[in-house]
Amino acid sequence: MDTANKIKNLRASVGMNRKDFSEHTGIPIRTLEDWEAGRRIPPEYVPRMLEYMLKYEELVRRKETE
Repeated sequence: MDTANKIKNLRASVGMNRKDFSEHTGIPIRTLEDWEAGRRIPPEYVPRMLEYMLKYEELVRRKETE
C-alpha cells in the first residue's frame, strides 16, 4: 500500500475528517492534504508512528471500559 493510502486509511479507521485528524495528531492540515494527495511523501516513520499512536489510544479506551 502506498503512503498516501495508508494515511487516508488510518484517518478513516478512527472516523475523523482531515481537520479533526490534524488537530488530534498535531500535523498541519495542509501537510495531511499533501500527503493524502501524494504531492508530498512523509518520512518513512510517520505512518508507522501514527498507526502505533492510534492503536495505543484504542487499547487505552478499551482498558478504561473494562
